[in-house]
Amino acid sequence: MRLPQEIIRAKRDGLTLEPEDIAAFVRGLTDGTVGEGQAAAFAMAVFFRGLALPERVALTRAMADSGTVLSWALPGPVLDKHSTGGIGDTVSLVLAPMVAACGGYVPMISGRGLGHTGGTLDKLGSIPGYDATPGLDTFRQVVRRVGCAIIGQTADLAPADRRLYAIRDVTGTVESLDLITASILSKKLAAGLDGLVMDVKQGSGAFMATLPEARALAESIVTVAEGAGLRTTALITDMDAPLASAAGNAVEVAYAIDYLKGLRREPRFHAVTLALAVEMLVAGGLARHAAGAAERLEAALASGRAAEIFAEMVTALGGPADLLNEPEKHLPAAPVRRPVHQAGTVAGIATRDIGLAVIELGGGRTRPEDAIDPRVGFTDLAGPGSSGGLLGIVHAADEAAADRAEAALRAAYRMGDAPAERPAILETVRSGEAAAA
Repeated sequence: MRLPQEIIRAKRDGLTLEPEDIAAFVRGLTDGTVGEGQAAAFAMAVFFRGLALPERVALTRAMADSGTVLSWALPGPVLDKHSTGGIGDTVSLVLAPMVAACGGYVPMISGRGLGHTGGTLDKLGSIPGYDATPGLDTFRQVVRRVGCAIIGQTADLAPADRRLYAIRDVTGTVESLDLITASILSKKLAAGLDGLVMDVKQGSGAFMATLPEARALAESIVTVAEGAGLRTTALITDMDAPLASAAGNAVEVAYAIDYLKGLRREPRFHAVTLALAVEMLVAGGLARHAAGAAERLEAALASGRAAEIFAEMVTALGGPADLLNEPEKHLPAAPVRRPVHQAGTVAGIATRDIGLAVIELGGGRTRPEDAIDPRVGFTDLAGPGSSGGLLGIVHAADEAAADRAEAALRAAYRMGDAPAERPAILETVRSGEAAAA
């Protein structure tokens, strides 16, 4: 068993690490014997040198086994979805209760914002009283009683990943295919799932900017997951524009509530949400085919049952009982709201820059210890081909911040001819296809 610095050196020099070396380094991440600098150096070495498939599997399993691995005895399948991250990606907040309304159980372990993308955990943090890091007993009870619970990583679940995740966010190593794969799947393996559906984003607002990059990540995740015994399908979805017209924390929770209540169902957002949920129902045996799954999910929305489950989840985890009916009473609002107008037709969007503008407003982090302002962000963001004149509404803490956000929003939009329509779902990757590739 080598010292941490020797493991780092071996990977820096492009050598293949043995499973026992990877396991030893992960133990050091967990017990603190690997320092912050060493963890950052390891992440950078992996970023540049990469990991072979056996190394990815070894890293994933070691991080999953670094804490408690849950097991469930429930009357339905235990299912989950994970996104690689994007702008306006509010899907988790609505998908979990939709699947629960159809008989699935969704113990969703989510993360904080990573790089330029928003994090589900940060969004939930804008709900007063919501406990995103409950004990495992509470987590189990809520999943069993409500059907879903969205929480963050506790000290018990994949603690090695929790530490490395925060370091990657601020060391320029977020985009590593190997580290993304291990980070995502270690949490999912620790959650004791029966099936997983991945949403791999591709486009200007994604970590994977090109389709080949996104396909490589999708295939990596599906192959490693299947090797670890977890049935997984990956959808590659469009992130050349914000998925929802809201980007921020409280503003995205408000958007999710509107979606569940039927007040707002934007086509691209609905298409991606439905496609992911369909895969989950089919994987869990809750529907025989995609058409039947879609019908069940639409019925769960139309009946209001999905919205009710979301409200039950929020209350069970300490949030206000009337959030669904009176979100404006509880969700924090920014003191400055400024519409930004621009004549012409939206020809293209530098989507990543919108995410960076949210961080600049205070809605994300530049250091792991940074506090987040849940009030800030953008709403009513224009999509490709829009010619209504409104680029979006800035939600800011003060006028100076609003000035900077307005300038960033204008710079992120390119006006000209309307672009060709881009499908929301670009590709589907399944286990046999990934192995063949």
